[in-house]
Amino acid sequence: MKRTIGHLTILVKDYDEAIAFYKEKAGFELLADNDFGNGMRWVSLAPSKESQAAIVLVKADTDEKLERVGNQFADHVGIVVETDDCRRDYEAMKAAGVRFLGEPNEVPWGIEVVFEDLYGNRIDLLQHNGF
Repeated sequence: MKRTIGHLTILVKDYDEAIAFYKEKAGFELLADNDFGNGMRWVSLAPSKESQAAIVLVKADTDEKLERVGNQFADHVGIVVETDDCRRDYEAMKAAGVRFLGEPNEVPWGIEVVFEDLYGNRIDLLQHNGF
């Protein structure tokens, strides 16, 4: 049996500001932006078109959802973005205005650094060493 994770949902306050962050600052690619009317859109982005999984942006349309924007994973990393060069991507993203919670650090499983999206969700940028 083959199984994969296809999409991860991130609650956002505004589709367009979130798209701008992920594309312009984090370097993601917009995979889909379909407007279904009545404020409903299917928006998905991924680190690259070759990525196995994508982030789907969902506009927070209730008070309960708005309370969770930026805090879906509490203070824990909720998503891991794997890269072939953590330091290169760190420098490019930092220059674009991404907020990092430190600098790339060597760990037993590779090189990693945590950054926050525009709402404060924590994302790990990881150069995996095959461990």
